[in-house]
Amino acid sequence: MEFSAPLRFWLRLTIGILASLSVENVANAQEIPEELPSALDDQITFSAEEVEYDQASDTVTATGNVVASRNGYILRADSIVWNRITGQVTANGNIRSVGPRGDVAYGDSIEVTDTLKDGIVKNLLLVLKDGSRLAANSGTRTDGRLELNEAAYTPCKVEGPDGCPKEPSWQVKANKVIYDPEKKRIKYKGARIELFGLPVVPLPGLSHPAETKAGSGFLVPNLRFSRNNGVEIEQGYYWRLGQNRDLNVAAHLFSNVAPMAHAQFRSFEDKGAFQITGYATYSNKVSTATGTTTGSDAFRGYLEGSGRFQFTPEWGAFASVRLASDRTFLRRYDISRDDRLRSTFGVERIDADSYFAFNGWGVQTLRTGDRQGLQPVALPEVDYRLRLTDPILGGKVQLQANSLVIGRTAGQDTQRAFASARWDLRKLTGMGQEVNFTLLGRGDVYHSDENASTVTAIYRGDSGWQARGIAAAAADIRWPLVGKAFGGTQVLTPRMQLVAAHSTTNLNVPNEDARSVDLEDSNLFALNRFPGYDRIENNLRLTYGLDWALRAKDFNIDFNIGQSYRLSNQATIFPDGTGLSDKISDIVGRTDIRFRDFVKFTHRFRLDKDNFAIRRNEVDATIGTRGTYLQLGYLRLNRNIGGSIEDLADREEMRIAGRLKVARYWSVFGSAIVDLTDAREDPLSISDGFDPIRHRIGVAYDDDCLSISVTWRRDYQPTGDAKRGNTYLFKLAFRNLGV
Repeated sequence: MEFSAPLRFWLRLTIGILASLSVENVANAQEIPEELPSALDDQITFSAEEVEYDQASDTVTATGNVVASRNGYILRADSIVWNRITGQVTANGNIRSVGPRGDVAYGDSIEVTDTLKDGIVKNLLLVLKDGSRLAANSGTRTDGRLELNEAAYTPCKVEGPDGCPKEPSWQVKANKVIYDPEKKRIKYKGARIELFGLPVVPLPGLSHPAETKAGSGFLVPNLRFSRNNGVEIEQGYYWRLGQNRDLNVAAHLFSNVAPMAHAQFRSFEDKGAFQITGYATYSNKVSTATGTTTGSDAFRGYLEGSGRFQFTPEWGAFASVRLASDRTFLRRYDISRDDRLRSTFGVERIDADSYFAFNGWGVQTLRTGDRQGLQPVALPEVDYRLRLTDPILGGKVQLQANSLVIGRTAGQDTQRAFASARWDLRKLTGMGQEVNFTLLGRGDVYHSDENASTVTAIYRGDSGWQARGIAAAAADIRWPLVGKAFGGTQVLTPRMQLVAAHSTTNLNVPNEDARSVDLEDSNLFALNRFPGYDRIENNLRLTYGLDWALRAKDFNIDFNIGQSYRLSNQATIFPDGTGLSDKISDIVGRTDIRFRDFVKFTHRFRLDKDNFAIRRNEVDATIGTRGTYLQLGYLRLNRNIGGSIEDLADREEMRIAGRLKVARYWSVFGSAIVDLTDAREDPLSISDGFDPIRHRIGVAYDDDCLSISVTWRRDYQPTGDAKRGNTYLFKLAFRNLGV
């Protein structure tokens, strides 16, 4: 007669007990060895303190720390009874059953077959591998599939940080719950969600993945109210297309305007990753020029995509695209507040000693006063750099070749190419001074047309072909002095730099990339204090400054200050007000203060050399912890440049943001931006000096599995059909829940 493997095991177990002990009771704790043939796949290991065999009922009873396991299923209990006639195995007391995937079930009693795979459980608590919990009055398991009655599910922790029990912030209760470990999915019948113990909404047909990894299903709706669109309900559906791809689609329904669709596709490939996002609707819009509706519905939308691929350790490519159908779509539907959209692509090769890039980019303006035809399109921009491996006179040499083609549909077109060589040498003297020498030589060729279409005259250059030669040399000396101070270590570093630069021409060539020039602490000691290649300082100058740093146990300070002096009488090309137009520059500096992780303070300044008036005053500060903090920002540019140079307009602005933790999981937050610019900073400004841009105030709840927030935001600056007014946003996010 043939027996199944489990039956053969229990027969061998029973026979071994009777043969070795010749009694019906085992009083001494022992481990029952398994000696089944290796060819048997369904082997059961077993151990217990006491084993008892009843010949009359043909049952085997094991008691005391009983452990039975088979094919990854492990069952622990106070006692296990096996009925050899029916094959039924009953476990009682402190039951703990572990599945092959790490799921743990607790119960008062479990009846299983002699395969340990199927059975019935009472008062079940199932702890999944990711920490989620399923509890039920009773349930059955068939082929590993659980069907639970009067059950509840929650992924929330049931213990606080102090180890004390706590109620989960949300849970799903249902008449019946089905858990399929193969599909890793939980399905409900008669489900309802409870928030803080209160029933919120019924959820017919609810199902979701039984782990923290994403699974296909409906997402929790988002609710918003704004003056522009009225009541908005966003309902999304998430498709998990594979281990490396997903798709999220959503419908936005509004009470005041036509619906909008939204989709996002993401993919992670062997060589890189990319994502594409799109919004689309068919509605009316308001002209930014006249402020009136266009009178007919039209397509409106936005497309955004980005990606990067690394084909070899050296070669890679990237691309990003941002396109909007009109200038107010992003603000109208609260997608973005950017006023310019930039699309780029490029191919790069990088190794230890060289760099090559072939790039292109274009700009779409969303500013109401800008002409799109004046926005640049660069195609191509080519840059190659080579660092010579053999040093020359102990220094490093870098060669560079660069070209740029900029076109405009209704503006100036510019083509540029240059080649340069740079030599750098760093030396340390016996007294500890650090000395750096630099030599630069460069030759440029330009061609431009339609120069008169550029509004700012100093940016135009001359039409046709232009050539230029550039030579520069610099010597930079630093002398760090180290000592003890205030319980820490301080470093005082005087610094001096001498630069001689010559250009055969400057204003004759167009200026496309060196417009936003301003003296700052970051460029005080730069070889060229213009930000790009199209302008080069053309003088002999001496720059001097002082750096001071303090490093204490919990306290760090960094401070620098400096100024430059032009030694030549050659006319400068810096605009008045930039701090560099006179022989003696303005004074610039920066202070950074850090106290543990509690205080971060940065102050940048520029003082007028004649009367010490503050020409630049910029403060960024963060005070507090992650839960409670205050952020402050202030910027005032008072350079008296005027409105004739669009890139150098003065302004004054204040920013404030903060969060206050009022309980373990509750907090209130807010932020505001105020335009303080008036006629003193900008003669063209019509502001009264206190013009709010927007603010937001809200309250939030955040714990390990739930996030709730209610936000009120007000916009003060209208643009076209993006009106000023209030927006109310309600967000509710459940961890590991879909429909």
